[in-house]
Amino acid sequence: MATTLKQKLVAAVIDREGGYVNHPSDRGGPTNYGITQAVARSYGYTGDMRNLPRATAVRIYEARYWDSLALDSIAPISEPLAEYLFDFGVHSGPSRAGQELQRNLNVLNNRGRDFPDLVVDGAVGPKTLEGLQVYRSRRGADGASILAESINGVRIAFCRDLAERDERQEDFVFGWFRRIVELSREVHSEVGAQAAIRIYSEINASP
Repeated sequence: MATTLKQKLVAAVIDREGGYVNHPSDRGGPTNYGITQAVARSYGYTGDMRNLPRATAVRIYEARYWDSLALDSIAPISEPLAEYLFDFGVHSGPSRAGQELQRNLNVLNNRGRDFPDLVVDGAVGPKTLEGLQVYRSRRGADGASILAESINGVRIAFCRDLAERDERQEDFVFGWFRRIVELSREVHSEVGAQAAIRIYSEINASP
């Protein structure tokens, strides 16, 4: 079974997050497969979080963190950028991931000569995608790689700032840093590919 980048990313986060957790220091409250109760409720799940179906978690990840960031359009421009934005969205919210992409593009647009400054609203729509396409055409593959890594730099700084503001988050910050640094290796490893095959095969086989 061939797997797509989207499937690998979704499987990796589900595998990493595991099952039900209700850590007292976690500001998101109870989670299952990394899905918070608030997010599950917003997608219509009303049951106990302990019983959240894995298929429901997969659908939420695909819709909320892949589709909402237009990653089907971004991945052909830069797969690493799509990977980092997806995981940034999962970890810190898709709107924040979209905003940071827009902010970074705005300081890489040659003072507005390559494309106009983008509205920093987190909505990755036609104007953001056009700006990204122009940037990629101007800067090439190396530029796309630098943009992707700049997103990871923002992520690390954001996690550090959380821990500085609330020392309880120090319970998680080393794991956050490691997650960011090791994401691509994890997703593209043989273990990552097998996780995607296993999870999506089970979902497709369920009634």
